[in-house]
Amino acid sequence: MEHTYKITGMSCQGCRSKVENVLNAIDGVSAQVTLEPAEAVITMQEHIPIEKLQEALSAAGHYGIEMAVQGKHVLNSSEHHNQDHSANEQSPAAQNDDKNEEGGLFYCPMHCESQKTYDKPGHCPVCGMDLVKQPAKKQASQFTCPMHPEIIRDKSGSCPLCGMDLVPTGTNLEEEDKTYETLLKKFKIAAGFTIPIFVIAMTEMIPNNPLFDLLELKYWNWVQFFLSIPVVFYATWMFFQRAWQSIITWKLNMFTLIGIGAGVAWGFSIVALLFPGVFPDQFKTHHGTVFVYFEAATVILTLVLLGQLLEARAHGKTNSAIKELLKLAPNSATKVVGDKEISVSIDDIQKGDLLRVKPGDKIAVDGSIKTGEAIIDESMITGEPVPVEKKIGDKVSSGTINGNKTFVMLAEKVGSETLLSQIIEMVNSASRSKAPIQKMADKISGYFVPVVVLISIATFVVWAVYGPDPAYVYAFVNAIAVLIIACPCALGLATPMSVMVGVGKGAQSGILIKNAESLEKMNAIDVAVIDKTGTVTEGKPSVEKVVSVNPDFSQKNILEKIVALNSSSEHPLAQATLRYGEENEISVKAISDFEAVTGKGVTGSLNGERLALGNQKLMEHVKAVIDPSLAEQVSAAQRQGKTVSYLAVENQAVGFVVISDKIKPSSAAAILKLQQEGIKVIMFTGDNEDTARAVSSTLNLDGFKAQMLPEDKLNEIKKLQAQGKKVAMAGDGINDAPALSQADIGIAMGTGTDVAIQSAAITLVKGDLNGIAKARLLSHNVMANIKGNLFFALGYNILGIPIAAGILYPFFGILLSPMIAALAMSFSSVSVILNSLRLRNAKID
Repeated sequence: MEHTYKITGMSCQGCRSKVENVLNAIDGVSAQVTLEPAEAVITMQEHIPIEKLQEALSAAGHYGIEMAVQGKHVLNSSEHHNQDHSANEQSPAAQNDDKNEEGGLFYCPMHCESQKTYDKPGHCPVCGMDLVKQPAKKQASQFTCPMHPEIIRDKSGSCPLCGMDLVPTGTNLEEEDKTYETLLKKFKIAAGFTIPIFVIAMTEMIPNNPLFDLLELKYWNWVQFFLSIPVVFYATWMFFQRAWQSIITWKLNMFTLIGIGAGVAWGFSIVALLFPGVFPDQFKTHHGTVFVYFEAATVILTLVLLGQLLEARAHGKTNSAIKELLKLAPNSATKVVGDKEISVSIDDIQKGDLLRVKPGDKIAVDGSIKTGEAIIDESMITGEPVPVEKKIGDKVSSGTINGNKTFVMLAEKVGSETLLSQIIEMVNSASRSKAPIQKMADKISGYFVPVVVLISIATFVVWAVYGPDPAYVYAFVNAIAVLIIACPCALGLATPMSVMVGVGKGAQSGILIKNAESLEKMNAIDVAVIDKTGTVTEGKPSVEKVVSVNPDFSQKNILEKIVALNSSSEHPLAQATLRYGEENEISVKAISDFEAVTGKGVTGSLNGERLALGNQKLMEHVKAVIDPSLAEQVSAAQRQGKTVSYLAVENQAVGFVVISDKIKPSSAAAILKLQQEGIKVIMFTGDNEDTARAVSSTLNLDGFKAQMLPEDKLNEIKKLQAQGKKVAMAGDGINDAPALSQADIGIAMGTGTDVAIQSAAITLVKGDLNGIAKARLLSHNVMANIKGNLFFALGYNILGIPIAAGILYPFFGILLSPMIAALAMSFSSVSVILNSLRLRNAKID
């Protein structure tokens, strides 16, 4: 028996080889391991439990193994106990299905490990930041009435007393706020003990301090010590854990500096309490006690905790787009069973079910209208405010809202297959990805912490040697201030916050971005290559006429052959001829030896006759003879921008079909907008020269190439890239997939094929070229926001470190207290997040 497993924890070929050797050492196992993808194909003589495989891998290192089941990966139980919650490297969709019903998925807001997620809350093992819960769709187990809480139901519906819609008893918002609530609780405790410490320390500066009437200073120092214990060992102990972990793994980060700074201050104070005699007089007060810094340590830690608390609250807003998308899907739908209508949960809807959609209802799943008609508000999916008219056969999407008519729809895509679910999955995935510009920030952070530690040491030495009395006290305080103010938290947040908000903004405008890299690259394109059918045109072709030029074949006979050939094709032009045949009551005859010749047309046999339907290249391919008069008629139609397909019977062209496809009303304006931004717009099409020229002239394109096969489009894009051009390719068909993959940015029309969408980096849900201009403007806004964040973060540190080191003291007598440094550091991170949130209001129309 053979099974495929997902392997986690591998980072190089050495890991791959090690895992393969470990697995092959197990009796009855033959394994082949690959790094990309990180999988193991294992052949077993008899079934071996996954726990035994995991046990062998755990002995060799921090490796995990998961079994692939129908495109998902199921974690084995032992993996939950891995040292760092060993990551689920599976796709977001699979993760949602496997984990979110239990405890949810968590990820690092700094994306230190890219797509890595965790099945438990905690902190990132790399940077120490609190893990953030990934928004996910989750059905509540019970529902209640907001006006009559005594009403409890297991299913959604309406309240039997007042008719109000029942709401879930446990909402996802409560779960999403769990981290915030925990931090808030700890902050209250920290503040409650820190404020008395601060008051005690500050009253020392008051003449005739009334506190000294109660106790001597040395005893008040002990009071400060006992009050500091809950702050250090409970409320903010996580900071020291993260600092220690960062040091032993040498993944230095903001908590390294906080832990060292606050830890040194608190530890110094303990030694001062227990062994005051070891300190020189410079460190002693006029009371004879050594200066203690319990207030500095606890205030710093409490202010950092406040910063984390504010970040948690602000960070929740960056997920607002996903949360809004999650709210679009209804909990239930009305299913039509015979002559009855019953309310069912959205999870119980199956493909092929008939669903009644009433006025004002949200559409539960993807499908098509079976009976009736509707006006659908699709703004939440496409970003377009104008409702769309729908009739029988038209597609409808989950999450959109029905107008004032009722209709019955056929469920075609359910669960994770729906457009809404795919949008949520893509937005989740993209918001956790890294933009190339973040590599610069990561590199800076890697060198930043060791440099700051050295600066702190240098500050101590300079003040100790050249500072005024008490020199060592000044040296100690300023060295701590340098450590605290230089925390690179704002630098780490600069890119991921902007990306997360930008991706969400795009989703709300009908622009789905696969990853942060494509969002960054979109800002640099200088050539836009567009397909014609379904991209520039509406993609809803209609047959104008069918012409026979051979007396042996009537027009009806020609149409019968065309319909028979196209009955096996999924091309939009083929569907147009089938609709035309249906309108003319042409029965579909069985075709044999059918073959689709990519970029040319189709061939097949009908009643022993060999048929070919397609462009001139197909006629040349099958060696069909074209009469000059026929070629002239075809050419005349093509010069008008029509698409024409020849029909050949036994190597003789006997007729043709003329198909027209209207140019989208928005195409001209979108192309003009791109050209005004300095982007050249070129059309690649498999259509003939005359048709392509007519469309190009109408739209004032910068160029076009006609009669192009998929490999031709691919090669032309390679040529443009060889010239140093940054190319975006927009298309909607299978024949566009290679070019979409090759282009610097592949842009798929949401109305196109799944293959095109999977090959593209950006998908325009509405399938409108105007979306390219929107995507570029969004990219520009996001990149400007990131650069602004980086400037503020780096500028703050560049300015703050010298001030903390005391550079202003010789001139103005100004020193920066470590407590003020902590406050400034915390709010610098919050300012970066607030700046990122401005993207939510950016105009990209």
